[in-house]
Amino acid sequence: MPTLKTKIHEYRKEMHLQQAELAEMVGVRRETIGKLENGKYNPSLKLAMDIANVFGKSVEEVFEFPEK
Repeated sequence: MPTLKTKIHEYRKEMHLQQAELAEMVGVRRETIGKLENGKYNPSLKLAMDIANVFGKSVEEVFEFPEK
């Protein structure tokens, strides 16, 4: 499975959020946020939507889906 690119780190820093704070807001462990930021984990649709909602962005603005 191709790795997913995200802007989570960029948006998190803009909001002055730690990984643990974002993780708590969306109901996952801090490690999950780290793996998402490093492209080592593909989120469920619900998690992707929850993260996008925290940032006030669309899923497409936060996650870059690789071309086939």
